[in-house]
Amino acid sequence: MTDYLVHAEDLYKHFGATQAVNGVSLRIVPGEIYGLVGSDGAGKTTTMRLLVGALKPNQGSIEVCGYDVLKQTEQARSAIGYLSQRFSMYEDLSVLENIRFFAEVRGLSSTEWLPRSMEILEFVGLEKFKDRRAGQLSGGMKQKLGLASALVTRPRLLLLDEPTTGVDPVTRQDFWQLVIKLVGSRDGDGVSVIISTPYMDEASRCHRVGFMKNGQIIAEDTPSNLRSRLNGRVLELRGSPLNTLRHVAHTDVDVEDVQAFGDRLHIRVGEGKSNLVLKRLKTQIKQAGGHVDELRSVPPVLEDVFIALSESNHA
Repeated sequence: MTDYLVHAEDLYKHFGATQAVNGVSLRIVPGEIYGLVGSDGAGKTTTMRLLVGALKPNQGSIEVCGYDVLKQTEQARSAIGYLSQRFSMYEDLSVLENIRFFAEVRGLSSTEWLPRSMEILEFVGLEKFKDRRAGQLSGGMKQKLGLASALVTRPRLLLLDEPTTGVDPVTRQDFWQLVIKLVGSRDGDGVSVIISTPYMDEASRCHRVGFMKNGQIIAEDTPSNLRSRLNGRVLELRGSPLNTLRHVAHTDVDVEDVQAFGDRLHIRVGEGKSNLVLKRLKTQIKQAGGHVDELRSVPPVLEDVFIALSESNHA
């Protein structure tokens, strides 16, 4: 028996000719926040559904808390809290009634679920709204209700499938504070969280990250270790006009990629080429009629790394 809370090996899942998950392996330890990061269609949601037992893999094995998800599905599910992408509460029921429903479906008696529900509602900040209908909640409150319902059975594994997609930045921040607080609290001792997200700033909050593309995990490590792969190879360029700056940067022989980040460009250069590009790029831009406000070497962000890895992975 390993110390892994989740041990998934060589998972494959196809829908007709579409290979949604293509050889994914995951090993998650207690108390870990693990981020599945990738764009739409990368395979994140299908992987989540395989882990919770909602889909059966065409190949591979999954253990959650020591239970074989394929053979001991109900025992494994009893250890899992799952929050899907779409709001799946009953909108005509109140906040408390929704939590009660999910608790009783899992076999909790009123002496168990009621005190636990009040405790969880206070944890997520919904205690004052326990009698409000779910359909009258804001988007952020609905996500908190979903989290509360997932937590009522005291799961050891929390699966959160793009929980902050479509909500405002403040709500995203609040939701993440709850997740971090849960993993760090005594109540959440040993709880692991697997969260899928397309947002690189959220990926940075995870203990470990798995970058997904075309149903595969193309890289997996801590955010800092992933960023270190491009140390000394990212330049930031501000100036005008941006199209001219982008074109000139692209034509430099030592530049591998140019990406817009708001009003500036991130330029990825070859290994050991940073100083060479810094020296000549200003002159090249001036000759092309452009203006440089600032050109400097910057620490890479996860988005830089993900783009570089995606380009080098053609699976």
